[in-house]
Amino acid sequence: MKTKLIILIACILLILTGCGVKHVDGELEDIMNELYNGISEEKLPMMLQNTELTEENIENYIGTKDIKWSEAIASESMVGSIAHSVVLIRMSEDANEKDIEEAKEIIKENANPNKWICVTADKVDVISNGDLILLVMSDDEKVTTISENFSKLN
Repeated sequence: MKTKLIILIACILLILTGCGVKHVDGELEDIMNELYNGISEEKLPMMLQNTELTEENIENYIGTKDIKWSEAIASESMVGSIAHSVVLIRMSEDANEKDIEEAKEIIKENANPNKWICVTADKVDVISNGDLILLVMSDDEKVTTISENFSKLN
């Protein structure tokens, strides 16, 4: 009887707190490089550069500061007339599936595919894999390739 009660309490706590999410191994810079696999050099945006995101600049990249994250990096062209942005966000250690889904919704609602003013990204994708969230805004081919590569991460 006592064992059944303990199991019941453990199940209830698990349901209420949510399950932990898997940690995707690797440095964000290395993961970002993997995301571009399959895109030829000629098709990469000119002057592509990675930028470490901070509390002060994250809103410029995802449209909001209203998510709880631990580290993030963005990959964009340094040429302002190229609509291309890839953002990798590692959620905080205590994030569960519900937190990640909520963060994705907030990003979807706030990301601006027209942030370059004179050009607009053709496609936007916001997906997650373990403790990572990907926001990619670019042309259809790059969004598809980068999203597929992201989904394959372990």
